[in-house]
Amino acid sequence: MGFKMGIVGLPNVGKSTLFNALTKTAAAQAANFPFCTIEPNVGEVGVPDARLDKLAAIAGSKQIIPTRMTFVDIAGLVKGASKGEGLGNQFLANIRETDAIAHVLRCFEDGDVTHVEGRVDPVADAETIDTELMLADLESIEKRRAGLVRKIKGNDKDAAQQDRLLALAQAAIEDGKPARTIKIDDDDAKAWRMLQLLTTKPVLYVCNVGEDEAAEGNALSTKVGEMAAAQGNS
Repeated sequence: MGFKMGIVGLPNVGKSTLFNALTKTAAAQAANFPFCTIEPNVGEVGVPDARLDKLAAIAGSKQIIPTRMTFVDIAGLVKGASKGEGLGNQFLANIRETDAIAHVLRCFEDGDVTHVEGRVDPVADAETIDTELMLADLESIEKRRAGLVRKIKGNDKDAAQQDRLLALAQAAIEDGKPARTIKIDDDDAKAWRMLQLLTTKPVLYVCNVGEDEAAEGNALSTKVGEMAAAQGNS
């Protein structure tokens, strides 16, 4: 079974450039202006696995078909996306279909490259995206919990479990924390995944630094690392 990774971030931070590098194509247009990407670009990449070669040799297989990973280059998000600003509605729909998020953050200074907020602050950029996803989740949770009331009164156990998990997510979001920070028991894991909340998706922060800083990073990427560690991510 394949895995779908959504590449997200503010407009003009390098999402399409990353997509082109990962898929070894030039399918995604990369330009120095916001909303260069409107429709999502989709590309598949084979995942190398040396174990397949050994198994193929043992079994005498004529063909090796590796697991495929799908990357989706999603339109940039801006403040107010949860209310439909920019390409918000489209962005949220596209990200909901992914298994995980690669969040691209601009970590380089260059006056010739436009930033939608007019400054370079990757931690603030990450907070902007998280806030919009949390607001969208909160609106969804409130509607879904209201729709479960009658089923719960009818002693529907699945509805009661769903409402309990939604309540946990709601409490975390109202406390300013994405739902992925919640520890879920194994018994609830399947039901939790089926909620398909935006902020339950795993996040990988990708720091876009200057070419001469690619190996060691810089002060801005260090701040991103500290933010990720504080969230419980390594």
